Amino acid sequence: MSVHRVGLVVHQGRTAAVDVARAVHGWCDARGIRCTEIDVWAGDQGRRGGRAEAEAAGNPDLVVTLGGDGTFLRGARIAVKSGADVLGVDLGKVGFLTEVPAADVTRALQAVHDGKATVEERMTLTMRANRALEIPGEIEAVLCYGRGPALPPPRVRAETEEGDGWGVALDVTALNDVVLEKLARDHQVSVGVYCAGRRLAAYSADAFAVATPTGSTAYSFAAGGPVLSPHMDAVVFTPIAPHMTFDRSVVAAPDEPVALRVLPHSGQAAVSIDGQLRGVLGPGDWIGVFRAPQRVRLVRLGPTDFYGRLRDRFRLTDAPATAADDEPAPFFRPDTPVPPDLAELRLPPPSAAR
Repeated sequence: MSVHRVGLVVHQGRTAAVDVARAVHGWCDARGIRCTEIDVWAGDQGRRGGRAEAEAAGNPDLVVTLGGDGTFLRGARIAVKSGADVLGVDLGKVGFLTEVPAADVTRALQAVHDGKATVEERMTLTMRANRALEIPGEIEAVLCYGRGPALPPPRVRAETEEGDGWGVALDVTALNDVVLEKLARDHQVSVGVYCAGRRLAAYSADAFAVATPTGSTAYSFAAGGPVLSPHMDAVVFTPIAPHMTFDRSVVAAPDEPVALRVLPHSGQAAVSIDGQLRGVLGPGDWIGVFRAPQRVRLVRLGPTDFYGRLRDRFRLTDAPATAADDEPAPFFRPDTPVPPDLAELRLPPPSAAR
């Protein structure tokens, strides 16, 4: 694709991000390409949803993020609303989403402009609720103390029909997860959990995460959930610090929605989408989370090596047993032709064989 409009999301608290932003502006200026910085942290105005940010930036066809995974998630939220690709420049420490090194940013931009970059699509989540989400002012002041204002509650999508029993469709796209969590420190949130329309169980817990495979290495993983390949589609439900014997994650098919109903004896619960507070639920309220029709389009310079990154990020090579198994991957020989029965498999590039 030829790039015509670039939206730039910069982590202003990092000097390296500001320096790389100059390089992006320079590349765009040299080619007459519009480059607009999307200031999702502006302190002098109320925060805007992804669609409003995309419109303010002229609906870019490429969103570039300079920071870590948090910055990338902000950019992805905007990119989905304008149908843009998103290029994440890696300036973080433990993330999985950004892959392009800062030194390669102009090469990556040129590859996108020339149509030579790899675009990797990832599943996202959307949701319905029994009512439009709201954030009471007094609760926002407490939850966002020291962090700046919250994003506005998600809009109700136009296809919603009030009173049809299916709740209201919300303008939500989550790349990582939708999380329902307790508000009171001394009071767990109690919910009924439904998978594919059938009741699974009632839980009392600190929080509940409904994640994509991409988000399986985020909050869900920290709570003991499984690691899923980001190249698959699935919906992962993980209870966080549940007060019950069954504390395992459930991996549902991508067409099996997960619904959470706040039970009558529970306190209020906060709804966060990709780590951003977006609403508060009370007893009797519910949300339904399911696969979204939109997918995030990630720009890569070449084939990705998810398992190599998993190994490096979590320092799996530090395990004592590693030294005993330092051979190339079984049945993978990069210097010879791939056999016909392996031709359709996803295999790492030769440089990542170990």
